[in-house]
Amino acid sequence: MLKKWIVAFRAYFDKRMLIMLGLGFSSGFPLLLIFGTLNLWLKSSGLSLAAIGVFSLVKAPYSFKWIWAPIVDRLRLPFFERFGRRRGWAIFSQIFMMFSILGMATVNPAKEPVLMAFFAVFVAFFSATQDIVLDAYRVESFKVKEQGAGAAIFVLGYRFGLVFSGAIALFLVADLSWNEVYVLMSFGSVVGIVTMLFASEPVEEKVKTFKKKVAFKLRVRRFLEVAMMAPLKDFVKRADWAFILLFVMLYKLSDAYMGPMAMPFYDDMGFTTKEIASISKAYGMVATIIGGLLGGLIVSRYGLLKSLVLGGVLQGLTNLMFVLQAEAGNDIYMLMATISLDNVASGLSNIAFVAYLSSLCNRAYTATQYALLSSFMSFARDLIAATSGYLAHHVSWSSFFIITTFMAIPSLVLILFINKRYPIKNSFDK
Repeated sequence: MLKKWIVAFRAYFDKRMLIMLGLGFSSGFPLLLIFGTLNLWLKSSGLSLAAIGVFSLVKAPYSFKWIWAPIVDRLRLPFFERFGRRRGWAIFSQIFMMFSILGMATVNPAKEPVLMAFFAVFVAFFSATQDIVLDAYRVESFKVKEQGAGAAIFVLGYRFGLVFSGAIALFLVADLSWNEVYVLMSFGSVVGIVTMLFASEPVEEKVKTFKKKVAFKLRVRRFLEVAMMAPLKDFVKRADWAFILLFVMLYKLSDAYMGPMAMPFYDDMGFTTKEIASISKAYGMVATIIGGLLGGLIVSRYGLLKSLVLGGVLQGLTNLMFVLQAEAGNDIYMLMATISLDNVASGLSNIAFVAYLSSLCNRAYTATQYALLSSFMSFARDLIAATSGYLAHHVSWSSFFIITTFMAIPSLVLILFINKRYPIKNSFDK
């Protein structure tokens, strides 16, 4: 038994993991620059809460990246094609993401909020494009049995990226202007560019294609067939495809639903912004990393089904910690325990879920299928979670978190139902 755990742990020392660390960082750091960190900049510039709320729409490209994913999946970029199909698109999106962040650095949001939103949308667009490529690159770089470990290190890099554009940016703004901080933040793209320059292009899966010397209309029609329709047709060939989509929508719902209410809850408990930041960044980050690494080991050791069930159970049960926090009130030690346990469960379930999504993708259509699944997951959960404030307003905090705990049950029932009718491979022999 110990030998099997050692074999699973050795996966983290593969040289490809360093590549995953850099790519995860590149994927993670842009998010807060158009969300949390940006919101603080907007507030300090005097924008109203209503205006700041509207700015959340700049993240829309993340939910609709499936629209242009087929283009990224199939076409090679002029000039950048020398790096390969995946690496070329990644470097292209990283370069333009850097210039978009620099564009944000030139704007005074109090005087030019529309221009700021314009550049922020571009950051989101190129960041979402990068995610299309990097998700495909990650899936194509590992065998099925290695997906859990690869996802764990990628997510670890992603967390480091969030620290860079979150905590580090906030520390810098104490001595620099917001515009200067965003100039420095733009160089986070260099990490991804350098990583891709040293990375190897994954082996390209052969797919049905078409000759170039045909009428333009025919080329367009055939491109749509190969790049857009073929990935969809391939996915719906699965007898369980509708159940899978429902599971994708529900699996992280308990976490996603309580997420928007976490900060208002901490505030109601009387914790200061400094206390929340220090605990979430210190204890929370370490706990998430531990959960992610543990998740990679569990996926490798026990397979997808057991990992998904364990992750689903834990993310539901740890929501009960918030019930205890509501009863304890302003207890800093309880807050440490609550955030730590919740983040361990979240990190573990994230890795199991990412590994599962990766296993669903046909390597001939990796970018398109993964973008479809992740976009559907994001859009559906965000839509449902939009009602969380309404519920929290009408019930007590304890009742709210008990309700979110029960939200974990449908996905667990569904994955067991799926496995019974269409068994999920629980070993990684292939």
